[in-house]
Amino acid sequence: MAIVAADVAGYSRLMGLDEVGTARILREHRKVTDALVVKHGGRLVKTTGDGVLLEFPSVVDAVECAIAVQAVMAERNQGVPEGRRMMFRIGVNLGDILIEGEDILGDGVNVAARLEGIAEPGGICISSSAYEQVRDKVPVEFTDLGEQTLKNIARPIRTYAVGLIVNANQIAALPSSAPRLSIVVLPFANIGGDPEQEYFVDGVTESLTTDLSRISGAFVIARNTAFTFKGKAVDVKKLGRALNVRYVLEGSVQRGGNRLRVNVQLIDAETGSHLWAERFEKAAAELFDMQDEIVSRLANTLNAQLIAVEARRAERSAHPDTTDLCFQGAALFNKGRSPDHLGQGRRFFERALALEPGNIEALVGTALVDIGVATTFYPDDRIERFTAAEASVTRALSLAPHHPVAHFALGMVQIFTDRVAQGIAECERALVLDRNLARAHANIGVAKLLIGRGVETEAHIQEALRLSPRDTDLYIWTMYGGLAAFLLGADAEAIDWLRRSLEANRNYPIAHFFLAAALAQVGELGAARASVQGGLALNPSFSIRRFRNNSPSKHPAYLALRERLYEGLHIAGVPDG
Repeated sequence: MAIVAADVAGYSRLMGLDEVGTARILREHRKVTDALVVKHGGRLVKTTGDGVLLEFPSVVDAVECAIAVQAVMAERNQGVPEGRRMMFRIGVNLGDILIEGEDILGDGVNVAARLEGIAEPGGICISSSAYEQVRDKVPVEFTDLGEQTLKNIARPIRTYAVGLIVNANQIAALPSSAPRLSIVVLPFANIGGDPEQEYFVDGVTESLTTDLSRISGAFVIARNTAFTFKGKAVDVKKLGRALNVRYVLEGSVQRGGNRLRVNVQLIDAETGSHLWAERFEKAAAELFDMQDEIVSRLANTLNAQLIAVEARRAERSAHPDTTDLCFQGAALFNKGRSPDHLGQGRRFFERALALEPGNIEALVGTALVDIGVATTFYPDDRIERFTAAEASVTRALSLAPHHPVAHFALGMVQIFTDRVAQGIAECERALVLDRNLARAHANIGVAKLLIGRGVETEAHIQEALRLSPRDTDLYIWTMYGGLAAFLLGADAEAIDWLRRSLEANRNYPIAHFFLAAALAQVGELGAARASVQGGLALNPSFSIRRFRNNSPSKHPAYLALRERLYEGLHIAGVPDG
């Protein structure tokens, strides 16, 4: 008997966004998918919240039904914002079952349920027993995922991912051929037609086109082509097909009195849906500064936004290539320095390197993960992590000597292994290659703290925040701003910085400990001890001894300043040993 298990990926998150609407939409989808089950000779055994269990007399019918369901769902999700799409995961198994009334039980059912759990959102995963029956009978591609150890299943199960339909007209259309990270920046609209600001409007468009081209892997339509659309009404779907791009960035500039307002939207050219929007407002007298700020902020924000969107696309791919895997790794790294995110991110980068050992983004990605682990959790293998990161990034630079993030990553390794002057030089080189690399500014500030020049740290952090005020690393920068203030004796300022860090990300353990030290030094012992508990919940192995032994700098001025930090940690109740 063929068994099919299906559920909705991320259903709890969707319910949290809109419980009533999500339940209604699921019912509407099921009207369509239930009809497909009947059409393919299947039977609904039971529903389990957002999931269903089905049985089919033929595994060919089961797989064809699963493909049809995913094709219909892809069509129904067109035009729905990425974060609101309802996507099924489906597992198919051929095996023995036990019949109990209308229900079915047994290993055959359990395996199908576990296969559904490892399927990609929008994807299908089948067992080897099912594969042997359908391999020459269903016109699809299959990817061998190898033997998988499934929860509560005694033996490993060889599994296969079901790919695209060979004849796209049968069930589903092939995906767009547009390059990943491909984008056109349309000339911004000059609302009101003020001729005095026309040069400003065109300057923003031109500068943004240049700066987006610096994003690694980006394909940006040249400004000469983009400007042929100036002043014209544009259908973004048709434009995307004509220029073969995935994304369209459009915006407008409006003057009101002595102020200028700039609105910007990022649009998915395949669906026409808006993915992101931002507004900027400044005094008209600061026209040129405003242009630089807008371009810098947009370039930084779009880098993270495009990576996140492309990672979500890659999640639906049955055949991820190295670029897909790197997007997924980068997106996880950007989510925050938790053991899960860093571990999962590294696995994606390692898979990319297995496919292409010289992949630059994967080499840089693994280096950033190792640096993230070493600087966040102070592990016993901290030095080995830095050594591995340096090897990865050195190889990347041997293949791509002008890669700005690779220079930044090498600078990070050097800064945190007591080669601060070299690290600052690498970060400065990164900024020559990419003037908007906010992380490089922030880490120059960190470096100066490590050589006893903490009075200069805040200016560098503020510059990073100016360039990228909503950066995924904001919580790290503000934490170091707080540490610099604390080491200089500005406790109230330090507490403000550190609380800002935790507001941005409560899952960064070292910020909890630094805040505890600052609170302890101003006599707020209850709050300090609570902050220690928050940090230990995230990093139970943290201790003053471990922290002291892993000082990133041996500079006498920095070591002298740290004594006050150790004292604050001790007063707050951080374990000594």
